[in-house]
Amino acid sequence: MIAAVWQSPWLALLFAVASWWLGTGVILWLVRRAQPTFGRSNLWLTVLALASLVLAWHSMQAVGTAHAYLGFGAAMVMWAWHELMFLTGWLTGPRRQVQERHAAGWRRWRQGVAAVAWHEVALVLNFAVLLVLQQGLPNHTALCTFAVLWCMRFSAKINLFMGVPQVGAQFLPSHLVYLGSYFRSGSPSWFFYVSVGLAGATLAWLIWQAQAAAIEVTPGWTLLATLLALAIVEHVLMVVAAPVQRLWGWAMGRTPPLAVAKAEGG
Repeated sequence: MIAAVWQSPWLALLFAVASWWLGTGVILWLVRRAQPTFGRSNLWLTVLALASLVLAWHSMQAVGTAHAYLGFGAAMVMWAWHELMFLTGWLTGPRRQVQERHAAGWRRWRQGVAAVAWHEVALVLNFAVLLVLQQGLPNHTALCTFAVLWCMRFSAKINLFMGVPQVGAQFLPSHLVYLGSYFRSGSPSWFFYVSVGLAGATLAWLIWQAQAAAIEVTPGWTLLATLLALAIVEHVLMVVAAPVQRLWGWAMGRTPPLAVAKAEGG
């Protein structure tokens, strides 16, 4: 009985959803505390992230249910480290001011990249480390989990920059309110339809492969498929007005929405 539950795709689905919901909530709670607490929070999560690298490498050693959960959890902890370092303002980019009011074209792209450059570099380096650790080892859950998170977060950043109706800039922490000036609120751009379409097609293909018995529905497969589905939902929320704060009300507390920073010269 216990073995059947352990192997159940429903348990993997619940684990993925719970990890996404709880992990997001903890990060939101930490970045809404007083700024003097950021150093301690970042230090402890850095220790956990370093430990998760070791656990990710261990998870790669063999294919199995326990190794799938371990790899997924390790990658989620690493991702939480990147999120906390970014949202506390410790790892953003060299540009820490609002976008120029009339910036357009290449100039606007340059300023946008400069606002988040160090964060992107850190993600590339983290993925490179996982890729090196993966060499010759059979279980790819940790690597694939990080890859899904990375690709879909990159897509989200580009969509916020190019334009979506619900940018959510009002929920930025006070020390990052300037980032709201790089978001474009408006009709979805062509990139939104391409990115969500590709992600949706990938998920549909994975499900079709499972239905056709072309691949085995393992806990590892379910964890990754669920994570991709959640990332697609996050993209859909960029165009659909929804009380997202209700999902993490316990984490956001009563922090009032912040005014969105205006572009320079506004």
